[in-house]
Amino acid sequence: MQIINPATEEIIGQVAEDTEATVNEKFAALRGGQPGWGAVSVEERVACIGRFCDALDAEKEELARTLTAESGKPLQQSYNELNGARSRIKWLMEHAAQWLAEEWIVAEGATREKIVYEPLGIIANISAWNYPYLVGVNVFIPALLGGNAVLYKPSEYATLTGLHIQRLLHGAGVPENVFQLVAGKGAAGEWLLQLPLNGYFFTGSYRTGRIIAERVASKLVPCQLELGGKDPLYVMDDVADVEKVAAAALEGVVYNNGQSCCAVERIYVQEGVYDAFVRAYTEQARKLVIGDPMDAATEIGPLSRPGQLEFLLGQIGDAVGKGAKLVAGGNRVERKGYFIEPAVLVDVDHRMKVMTEESFGPVVGIQRVKDDAEAAELMGDTEYGLTAAVYSASYERAENVMRQVNTGTVYWNCCDRVSAGLPWSGRKHSGLGMTLSYQGIRAFVQPKAYHIRG
Repeated sequence: MQIINPATEEIIGQVAEDTEATVNEKFAALRGGQPGWGAVSVEERVACIGRFCDALDAEKEELARTLTAESGKPLQQSYNELNGARSRIKWLMEHAAQWLAEEWIVAEGATREKIVYEPLGIIANISAWNYPYLVGVNVFIPALLGGNAVLYKPSEYATLTGLHIQRLLHGAGVPENVFQLVAGKGAAGEWLLQLPLNGYFFTGSYRTGRIIAERVASKLVPCQLELGGKDPLYVMDDVADVEKVAAAALEGVVYNNGQSCCAVERIYVQEGVYDAFVRAYTEQARKLVIGDPMDAATEIGPLSRPGQLEFLLGQIGDAVGKGAKLVAGGNRVERKGYFIEPAVLVDVDHRMKVMTEESFGPVVGIQRVKDDAEAAELMGDTEYGLTAAVYSASYERAENVMRQVNTGTVYWNCCDRVSAGLPWSGRKHSGLGMTLSYQGIRAFVQPKAYHIRG
């Protein structure tokens, strides 16, 4: 399997793909190793994960450059991802013992009762390329802390990073028969679905997530899906600093080259500040530096693959054809790599794909709205339900809108952020289940009820 740098279109590596036979061999190894790992104390498992966390920092230069080379994200953002991953790992380590400990419900009397949390067993972690460290640690860290073995399939667009993760976990003391990487494309994922695993945890598109859920439904095992979004941002007419809000919205749209499940993908602005917001947003978008993601000055790198470039150009063409106006960017950059200028579209509505289909790139439509009621209605007009953001001087007014949107996460005066202490979940086509917070720790264990008499 060839690894291609999306900024240069050059082959930067080759990885041997797994076969059905090697996938079965790895599963057999995990089946032998999981009981021993499950019997290890939580404290020992935490210590292994702590050494892995330290290794991410010790090797951050090489890890960041590898991530940028195969994903195209600007180098500083690769460092940011590694730092963010370490913060999440530390939170999970600090709270694992509390939420994995047995709980006495009735501690005295003729019949005592308690709950013990046991590992699920062997789980599949089918991960994503856009944030391979962050979305990966959401799953494989609490899975390992909970005593599970993990079959980890990184995206084919982040395989080199996945190999680093496996190497560092093994070096930190996680046994080889507890964590195994499966390298490959769709066929490798298919072989995982055929195995008698004890849980499936997927990060990626709604289309693939639905296929996985349908395929494993008869197994009656946990299936968690962290899927995409069409996340809205609403700007109320009482904001104090329109330029500051525009800058925050722009970062929410274009960070990681716009390739984030919780990126801002559509913006609604109340008519009293609409013109000022569009002007400020457009001026700032035009100043973004597009170029080599290894260059420290670069703010926008390439998309991950050529198909995504064509998809975004198609969304822009659809919008313009239905009456939208392209006021900035939106052109293919004439250079090697899969580059597109950040696009700003106005005079948009929900007849246009850019306002209803997931974009996954630095493209956004900005729509004028009359009031909060219209904004809330449009924000809810979607098949997705991941995040929604409201900018306003009044929390009470913003909260009224946030309560109306059917999303797993809402933001007031911020956007596009994740906290280890809060559950990360989607509604509707944005997913099933949750990671992070204490609920994300408990997602990888199963309760056993003890009735103790005598």
